[in-house]
Amino acid sequence: MKALNYFITFLGGVAIGSVAGLLLAPEKGSDTRERIAEALRKRGIKLNKKDMDALVSDISEEIANAAATGEEA
Repeated sequence: MKALNYFITFLGGVAIGSVAGLLLAPEKGSDTRERIAEALRKRGIKLNKKDMDALVSDISEEIANAAATGEEA
């Protein structure tokens, strides 16, 4: 059971790191949002600009909270 918790924590860290890398990359925010929207559309999820901005805001807030508390997931 302990190994499963480590694995889940690792996956959470990978997910947070990936999202942080996308959001903090030296690319225009509009380009990054478009890349995220395109990836979601390929998976059958359609978001308008307002929904995409809300999603980016939620993800950014989660990353900031995790960084502030020192959590990985």
